[in-house]
Amino acid sequence: MEQLLFFHDHTLLILIIITILVGQMLLSMLFNKFINRFLLEGQMIEMIWTILPALILIIIALPSLRLLYILDENLNPMLSIKAIGHQWYWSYEYSDYSNIEFDSYMVPINDLKSFNFRLLDVDNRMAIPFNTQIRILTTSTDVIHSWTIPSLGVKIDSVPGRLNQTNLLINRTGLLFGQCSEICGANHSFMPITIESINTTNFLKWINSNKT
Repeated sequence: MEQLLFFHDHTLLILIIITILVGQMLLSMLFNKFINRFLLEGQMIEMIWTILPALILIIIALPSLRLLYILDENLNPMLSIKAIGHQWYWSYEYSDYSNIEFDSYMVPINDLKSFNFRLLDVDNRMAIPFNTQIRILTTSTDVIHSWTIPSLGVKIDSVPGRLNQTNLLINRTGLLFGQCSEICGANHSFMPITIESINTTNFLKWINSNKT
């Protein structure tokens, strides 16, 4: 997500410069009285306004292609987690550890505590260690869902009969919230995702307490 924000700022700065330049040229042409009835061609200015936009597009395209590559790259994940979409909840399987799997339902409004987030909190949070390369494998058992965490810049479709993958690297502890962003039925807006980012020691304790 940090790289996406950097690319957004980079592109927006270029657009602002172009907008200011074009606006200034339009205003100068509207308000000046200069004419040249013998002007037939302007090869230099035509070269400039052909080459300059091409260079600007290259400056935008290269970081964009780099970012697309980074989003699809899986760099030796230390942990793999499988997220399975159901109507309308998520199931998680920690395939690197034996017999760790659980369902994650939204906390009903009547059961909310003062520290819970309405329509976003779940009864079983997905716990992961921070500063760890993590691979997310996702699929679905019924219709197409979408496993999405906006603050991480992650959005991946969960398709029945297909296994998609993406990667995460969280650099701090905390709670991260998301929701299914595919219209998957009547309760589509009630299947949230909650990630709890914790340190490695607490994660190993959590793993040991959840082994069956």
